[in-house]
Amino acid sequence: MLNSRGAKSVGLLLGLIATLSAFFTSALTGTTEITWPSLWAALHHYNPSNVTHIILLTERLPRALIAALVGASLAIAGALMQTITRNPLASPGILGINAGAMFFVVVAVSLLPLHTPAHYVWAALLGAFVAALLVMILSRGKHGELSPLRVVLAGVAVTAMFVAFSQGLLVVDQQSFESVLYWLAGSVSGRELNIVTPLLPLFGGALLLSGLLVRHANALLLGDDMATGLGLQANAIKLLLGLVVIVLAGSSVALSGMIGFVGLIVPHMARGLFGIDHRWLLPSCALLGACLLLLADVASRWLIPPQEIPVGVMTALLGTPFFIYLARRNMASQ
Repeated sequence: MLNSRGAKSVGLLLGLIATLSAFFTSALTGTTEITWPSLWAALHHYNPSNVTHIILLTERLPRALIAALVGASLAIAGALMQTITRNPLASPGILGINAGAMFFVVVAVSLLPLHTPAHYVWAALLGAFVAALLVMILSRGKHGELSPLRVVLAGVAVTAMFVAFSQGLLVVDQQSFESVLYWLAGSVSGRELNIVTPLLPLFGGALLLSGLLVRHANALLLGDDMATGLGLQANAIKLLLGLVVIVLAGSSVALSGMIGFVGLIVPHMARGLFGIDHRWLLPSCALLGACLLLLADVASRWLIPPQEIPVGVMTALLGTPFFIYLARRNMASQ
């Protein structure tokens, strides 16, 4: 672990360098090889008749930007979710966000004339909010308190419900299933920046709120009673942090589909390097999450070339063994 402030600052700088390297690697990598001079020329002297410039500006750079934004957002959401529930196995999926988003997209595709990623965005975001709201309602105690165990159980129940509904609709309407299959698997390809623009205020507002609440999140690590003793409203803090999780994770699912395990893996990596202080944890999660998803997206292009596999498959390959390891370690410690 990096102990001193100077060492942590150097660690964040190295994380930024790694993330930028992964970003430009993503922009230059693919079936069409692109060089650094071509990238520089496309950014400074764009030629609309140049095929390389078109690929860079319409496909590669938007893809890399979305991967970085989604990876950072999922990682921060996962860290905050683990803080709220005090559960090391928690991730945004525990709120049923993924399942709710999936169900609303399936409904939109099956019952409404919505068949483009631009339409999926708002359907998925609405589903994420509805699912998270259900979990919050079901997990509240008699006096309005939020129990980590009830949050987990409510999340599992809501997830199971929405998954069952989605599967039922997809079995009835298999043609719709084919049109939404790639989105369900999780992907950052084929997205245009005009899809991201309406969601930027949501991402920006959630990230700003998470930054304002870092000290309050640190207080929650001491326990609800201690936070109350310090003059803080523990339940109000949890609700605000939960709202940040909903917005970040819901917007990410709306953009990229079902990408799992980033919110589980990255917070543990960040805590191992930077500790539990959210002033360092959240920025490190953002950098590591963006870097991880960028590299996973690059790997997805080269696993079975010239075809690509959804990046959600790559994160599942990385995350499943890690989840099993965490589960076994927690069982051994009890």
